Amino acid sequence: MENVVMFDHPLIQHKISRLRDKNTGTNEFRKLIEEIAMLMGYEALRDLPLKDVEIETPLETCMTPMISGRKLAVVPILRAGLGMVNGILALTPTAKVGHIGLYRDEVTHEPHEYYCKLPDPIDERTIIVTDPMLATGGSAVSAVDFIKDHGGRKIKFMSIIAAPEGLERLHKAHPDIQIYVGHLDRCLNENAYICPGLGDAGDRIFGTK
Repeated sequence: MENVVMFDHPLIQHKISRLRDKNTGTNEFRKLIEEIAMLMGYEALRDLPLKDVEIETPLETCMTPMISGRKLAVVPILRAGLGMVNGILALTPTAKVGHIGLYRDEVTHEPHEYYCKLPDPIDERTIIVTDPMLATGGSAVSAVDFIKDHGGRKIKFMSIIAAPEGLERLHKAHPDIQIYVGHLDRCLNENAYICPGLGDAGDRIFGTK
């Protein structure tokens, strides 16, 4: 698929395998989510614009490249998406952070918005939407819809694991955005959970049931 990046880096794959293990505790799970987000973010931010600035080294003055402007926004889909934010902020600590709150109807599995707060002006920013799980794709599509409705244009979506159904739905609805996936899993089960998956990412990040 155009605009879709699948990661095959050994470090990312190893850490995802640790996430899958049901015996991985909350503290380690949370750290792994951050580390994977940082490794994925390294690639996702490859196209950040640069400009030459004058720097004085201990030896001489030179022109050297630095990131142009501070117009990056990270927008997690609450609540599991919060787990990926610090990994990206470790790379770009000046980025602004927005939030989109969605809950999934237990019967229809479709998302409903309950909160949306985005950095202003959103139209001038590169926006990274985070959610560890791309399952049905409903929440991802809705989140990108909300951002576009508010004027967002340059959008990237980062997910640690994805189901083929969700990836196809997101790509079909928003073929213009860049999608980054740590691993493409087999399928969704009858309850719309990713298989083999890693369980409920939000519960495992925050230690809730």
